Amino acid sequence: MEGPFLRSPATQDGLAARRVSSGETESDRNVKTQFRVCRFMMETGVKLGMRSVPVATACVLYHRFFERVSAHAYEPYLVAMSCVYLAGKVEEQHTRTRDIINVSHRYFNSDSAPLDCDKEFWDLRDSVVQCELLILRQLNFQVSFEHPHKYLLHYLLSVKSLVNRHAWSRTPVAETSWALLRDCYHGAMCIRHLPQHIAIATLHLALNSYGVELPVGEKEWWQVLCMDVTKAHIDAVVSDLLQLYDMEAKCI
Repeated sequence: MEGPFLRSPATQDGLAARRVSSGETESDRNVKTQFRVCRFMMETGVKLGMRSVPVATACVLYHRFFERVSAHAYEPYLVAMSCVYLAGKVEEQHTRTRDIINVSHRYFNSDSAPLDCDKEFWDLRDSVVQCELLILRQLNFQVSFEHPHKYLLHYLLSVKSLVNRHAWSRTPVAETSWALLRDCYHGAMCIRHLPQHIAIATLHLALNSYGVELPVGEKEWWQVLCMDVTKAHIDAVVSDLLQLYDMEAKCI
């Protein structure tokens, strides 16, 4: 199941794999592929006008799927397209397969015209639909997920009320928190940690980045907002996120 415009990135990944040093493991190459494919889904989602939660759902579907199958068993970009298609249904922002295929085609071939509705196009469309069914079966039709987004929104509102409004307006804590949260979906860390812990950790990192201090009480602010989170949880999420940024540098 490989479309005509999907061969290019797959071939590039193969060439990159052959160029890597002997010290790079198979796991490292798989993580790089994950990162690149998730970036593809995010950029495709933006061009399709999808909201942040459906795009996050597409990434989780992708990570959950490859938890259960071999990383080499299926073409990753085809799976990604099917995840975007399925996520639109799950989050009630349905997107046509034709639009997904054309946007994906432009992602890899920026100067080309939309694909003709010929046999090759319909074969690719059928592959996307068939892959969607495969994903559903592999995940036992469990395709609804709880994301950190609602928690982060709540935590931001709570923290904002504790900070001097002038200090808050001078620092983009909210924007940075949302950007960090989005970045979490580039890797499998988004399914390894509880959504509440991811939300707390991204806000914690954003506050520390800008030196924003909160009033000191008997408990840390993050303990007040999320009773079951510990400093170890926060550190684990931040560590995974920093590893993703290190991976980003290697993927450029």
